[in-house]
Amino acid sequence: MKKTIKFIFVMLAFVIVGFNGYIMATGQWVVYRIFYYNLANLDDYKIFANRTLAASSKPFQWHTTSLQIHHLPDSLAQELQAIETTALIAIRNDTVLLEQYWEGYNANTISNSFSMAKSYVSTLIGIAIKERMISSLDQPISVFLPEFKEGEKSKITLRHCLMMSSGLDWKEEYLNPLSSVTQAYYGNDIRQLMSKLKSIKKPGQAFEYKGGDTQLLAFVLEKIYQKNLSEIAAQKLWQPMGASNNALWSLDREGGDEKASCCLFATARDFALLGRLFLKQGNWEENQLLDSSFVNLATSPNLLPDKDGKSTNYYGYQWWLLPEYLDTKIYYARGVAGQYIIVLPEKNIVIVRLGKQRGSKQGNSFKEVFDLVNMAKSW
Repeated sequence: MKKTIKFIFVMLAFVIVGFNGYIMATGQWVVYRIFYYNLANLDDYKIFANRTLAASSKPFQWHTTSLQIHHLPDSLAQELQAIETTALIAIRNDTVLLEQYWEGYNANTISNSFSMAKSYVSTLIGIAIKERMISSLDQPISVFLPEFKEGEKSKITLRHCLMMSSGLDWKEEYLNPLSSVTQAYYGNDIRQLMSKLKSIKKPGQAFEYKGGDTQLLAFVLEKIYQKNLSEIAAQKLWQPMGASNNALWSLDREGGDEKASCCLFATARDFALLGRLFLKQGNWEENQLLDSSFVNLATSPNLLPDKDGKSTNYYGYQWWLLPEYLDTKIYYARGVAGQYIIVLPEKNIVIVRLGKQRGSKQGNSFKEVFDLVNMAKSW
């Protein structure tokens, strides 16, 4: 028995030494950070460096009433609580129809956007086009990023990145500590991470969801505006839309780069502003922030073949779609833990749901998305 225990301890020591040797040899120090913090959380701004997007000096005022116009059906309330929903707000014609918070959250609590941030970066590209800072979506990104001038990388365009079809070897594997997306989230040099990516597929040929494509778009925006992503987002979106609260965008290190494909921290009410902008076809109080043509393009299916060889009718230009509703167009921004900005143009409704989990997957979406949409369609 003693020999067995001794053998186990010796083998464990070999594993630990070997693991640490691998870390030192490869420089993957980020793995220690991953194991320490475990999985990503809604309040991870506390563990990262951040930049602030200052609130507007003229906050937009949603209309409210003393009584909620609608209430959650009991079955949906139970479903949302079971998946640890923290915030839910539904707005029609600028009037709050329903607003509820759980888990200690309130109207002023900021929460991680996760991949909803991708829809903000896409929108900023649309604004840059309207401002003629970008001449065409078919411009190669190498025009702005010289490090992409060699080989197949030189063929990657802005449109390819918007459609998630760059063909780069970015690995979107959330539970793999050595994957690209995990390295981007917990690492301290996202620019170096991007520079090491290789082309493994011809760009523009297939849809493959990759946060790295969004990061490239952010680098392009920074190049053309000569400002960091937080400054651009604050000046072009956050303040013009009348955000009521400061937001935070997490960085890879102090003074470093924004993690563009995730990590914009804001309140549910301020997240709803982007939905309203798209409902209004890019117009904000008589100020056309981006062309309606880009709004329509971003929220239409990109139709590239997906990993199963099927036409991608559920994703546009960094916005998700619900093709199951054949009678109407519905689109939404989406984060990995069930963060949603859902837009129902036919009903003029925006729904924001924030939380810690998603429900069961249904097709290319999730049960709670369909349930929230069905609720709103009944109003």
